[in-house]
Amino acid sequence: MSVASEPGTVASGDASASYPATDRTVPARMRERTHYDRELVHSILDEAYICHLGFVRDGSPVVLPTLYGRVGETLYVHGSTGARVQRMAGAADPGLQVCLTVTHVDGLVLARSAFHHSLNYRSVVVHGLAHQVTDPDEKRTALDALVDHVVPGRSQDSRPGNDKELAATSVLRLDLAEVSARVRAGGPNDDEEDLALPYWTGVVPLTKGHGAPIPADDLASGIAVPDYLTVL
Repeated sequence: MSVASEPGTVASGDASASYPATDRTVPARMRERTHYDRELVHSILDEAYICHLGFVRDGSPVVLPTLYGRVGETLYVHGSTGARVQRMAGAADPGLQVCLTVTHVDGLVLARSAFHHSLNYRSVVVHGLAHQVTDPDEKRTALDALVDHVVPGRSQDSRPGNDKELAATSVLRLDLAEVSARVRAGGPNDDEEDLALPYWTGVVPLTKGHGAPIPADDLASGIAVPDYLTVL
């Protein structure tokens, strides 16, 4: 995977391989940790389950955790038709200004000094206008993407939503246009004068794992665990 080392640059030389840097995606400090590579952004988004969606409601900021799914350069965010953010996006023209974030914590970085303790992480921040999905076909595609984002292949191995369920479910569409990734990797960055201090220093890796599937109490006998669950 190629990762641009400076904002707005692409190792491959193909402009389509990166998102453009904007005033909202260029950080004020530690720019070397910020990347615009599409492949990197997609990999971070595709690995997580939960996003945090921020917007302004009645003059105050609100941040909501929710499920999402990616289809190409579009994110679909799950919600209820009664949720305020969904109603705001549906009523707003040309859309609701939002900021969506996803973060993975990959390790605990323990330095000799308290000041230099840190985390190894990968994150994505998306700015843009969210729109409520009203087209029925796009809505079904979005809901399939939400299910398959959590467990790939599951949308084809479960009953599709009926008209009543679809009417009770709302989906927001957010295009990936103003996007950045931020990555911290490696060990501690202790000051030279602290290197001789007698404290353990290093990284404690954090990994995500899946346990063995536990069948529901009312699962009919003879139904085997699907293959797509055995490879999680």
